Amino acid sequence: MRNSFKCLVIEDEPLAQDVLRKFIADHPSLQLLAICNNALDAQAYIVNQQADILFLDINLPVLSGTGFLKTLTQAPLVIFTTAYPEYAVEGFELDAIDYLLKPFSFERFLRAVNKALEKLQQKNLRQDAAIFIRADKKVYNILLGEILYLEALDDYVKLVTTQQQYMVHETLKNLTEQLPATAFMRVHKSFVIALGKINYVEGNYVKLGTKDIPVGASYKDELKRLLGIS
Repeated sequence: MRNSFKCLVIEDEPLAQDVLRKFIADHPSLQLLAICNNALDAQAYIVNQQADILFLDINLPVLSGTGFLKTLTQAPLVIFTTAYPEYAVEGFELDAIDYLLKPFSFERFLRAVNKALEKLQQKNLRQDAAIFIRADKKVYNILLGEILYLEALDDYVKLVTTQQQYMVHETLKNLTEQLPATAFMRVHKSFVIALGKINYVEGNYVKLGTKDIPVGASYKDELKRLLGIS
């Protein structure tokens, strides 16, 4: 699992360029690939599939952002940026991840990025990424995309997937180190959860499937930061 994702910005306004440059730099999982003043300058990056996330202004010279997106057969995940709210409907019709209305805050930027990262993480997990665990005198191949949570129980860890659960004679710390940090998080001394499997957060609990999992006080701020909530 990759620890960083490459971002391409297509934006012709210097102020908006500076804001996106700073916000991307402040995010630990993002890497700025390039900033292009118009869509045509970005063509080479798109064709070579170098970008994971595209921040795309709609009102651009030569060719609009929506017009450019319609020409692409394989596009990165797109987050539109614009000062014109009337373009929102068209943006979502083009399967954009989100629509940032200028000027936008870092918190609003973070919510949009979290949507994109969840999609990218799910895509990576679907590519048969797995770990091997020993339980019931057998060695099991566990797909990461099927894991819901891990729970420490004395000398064992209960690993719960969408299919079944396993009792693993291992420490929670050692098992957690085998999981991608971008997709799993420790939220309590006894629990590690799959971020992409969260149904909702309520108070000091997260809901995964039918399970209410407590969030420890020392983990709460980091969970909020990753999910882009206040």
